[in-house]
Amino acid sequence: MKFHLNKRSLFIGMLAVIFLFTTAYKNDYFEIAKQLDIFTTLFKEVNMNYVDETNPAELMQKSVKHMLKELDPYTSYMNEQDVEKARIYQSGAYVGIGASINSQKNKLVIVEVYKNLAADKAGLKSGDEIIKIEGLEVSALKESATQFLNGKKNTNVALTYRRNGEDKEIVVTRGDITPKAVPVSKLLENGVGYIALDRFSKTASSEVKSALKLMLIDEAKGIILDLRNNPGGLLHEAVKIVNLFVPKGQLVVSTKSNIETYNQTFVTKDQPLSLDIPLVILINQKSASASEIVAGALQDLDRAVIVGKRSFGKGLVQKPTKLPYGSQLKVTISRYYTPSGRCIQALNYRNRKEDGSAIRVKENEYKAFKTKNRRTVYDGGGINPDIVIGSEFSNKYIESVLNSSMVFDYSNHYYHNNTLDSFEEFHLSTKDFEEFKELSLEEKYNADDKIQSEINQLKKVTNKEGFIEMDASFDVLKTALHQSKLKLIDEFKNEIVQVLEGEIIKRYFYREGMYAYFIATNEDVFEAQEILNDQNKYQKILK
Repeated sequence: MKFHLNKRSLFIGMLAVIFLFTTAYKNDYFEIAKQLDIFTTLFKEVNMNYVDETNPAELMQKSVKHMLKELDPYTSYMNEQDVEKARIYQSGAYVGIGASINSQKNKLVIVEVYKNLAADKAGLKSGDEIIKIEGLEVSALKESATQFLNGKKNTNVALTYRRNGEDKEIVVTRGDITPKAVPVSKLLENGVGYIALDRFSKTASSEVKSALKLMLIDEAKGIILDLRNNPGGLLHEAVKIVNLFVPKGQLVVSTKSNIETYNQTFVTKDQPLSLDIPLVILINQKSASASEIVAGALQDLDRAVIVGKRSFGKGLVQKPTKLPYGSQLKVTISRYYTPSGRCIQALNYRNRKEDGSAIRVKENEYKAFKTKNRRTVYDGGGINPDIVIGSEFSNKYIESVLNSSMVFDYSNHYYHNNTLDSFEEFHLSTKDFEEFKELSLEEKYNADDKIQSEINQLKKVTNKEGFIEMDASFDVLKTALHQSKLKLIDEFKNEIVQVLEGEIIKRYFYREGMYAYFIATNEDVFEAQEILNDQNKYQKILK
């Protein structure tokens, strides 16, 4: 009746997930069998006897997702349909519209359009919300909405999008060109070469190699490799990029696991382009994974000076495992380690706080390691620069501001209300910054504020108990909280303005313009150039 034909396959899939997961950490087969017996019996009884009609597949999906949520954000389960979609997209048969899309709460919002690609040619802009795809409401398509944007090369897709409250229709012709991994590479006036790498795609190392070759021909006195805001990507591309600067046979990164067969080492396989050219790597809090492997390896080998802020700290390795009936598990199996032995991973998902958030290693618990030249470096998650620029955003509220949609929304607001012919003279005015501060007080940006949530909850309790007269005190407390937030924003003004200016420039001149703006105005880039133009300083840092 309620028990569908595919139920047995779901049982088996769940058994495989739990069995694979548990045996990766221990070999307590009796305990595994016991828990599986309890689960399958419970699952059967619920589906057979529950008062309302049940959906076994949906129940199973939710139970699997909830179980994996207890582990880490990168361990995930894909059903047969998800696996097939991923296979098609990776095959290259289907392409997108040339834009970065944020899919959240049944909404599709364009985060960024790439210069001269399909979305850009069609006139779409950052902040546009796609509300219909081929006449179908995005809200009705739910999680499957993004797949309707993709299709075969040179085919059309009809979209309805909303910009500033106005709905417009457009037809986008899907192209087969992908964004460059290196949007900007140029020889600066002082003879320093600058290469911006914003993704570790399958062409990343070849693009960096081509840019580096040209700079070596032009006799560049040093290279800046900008990995800021680079979230990572393909591991082998990271190893190849390191290989451009270090000898063949050099250890770049290793992985360590509780299961010996998962332990791996990755070494360089080719002859380098240059062992001598001075090198500075730029990183920040959004440099993750493959970016951290490149920065960490070159720092440990004393082959580059690292400048900026501590990187994100994503050092977990996933392995895809096939499950019955076409489903798949992507499970975290090990951690990344730099050549000196430092672990890149910052958050410990095994030990969590009371609110469920993962614990970060405390500074007094950092362990010391030695580079090739016997310099002392530390673990603690991510890569800590040799030269730290500005603050490290140690304030949690400022971190939440810069990682929220507030920056995105304000940048879109600025773009739609201002014209900008050139980025050379652009600077965010005091008036503009004050507007951003006012935006930070809006309710939608404070809905998830833990302190405000606690105040609201306490207010509900006191009202329920009849202490209505305390409402005025809570209003005073809310005002004080807002004032404290504004004060923090003022204290971190320089860091916030730098992020805002980069995002705003990107709206007008794409990411190519953003990097050009950084070259002309950014403190990190200035520091890197100063180091490369002073060989005594460069060598002193590394030795």
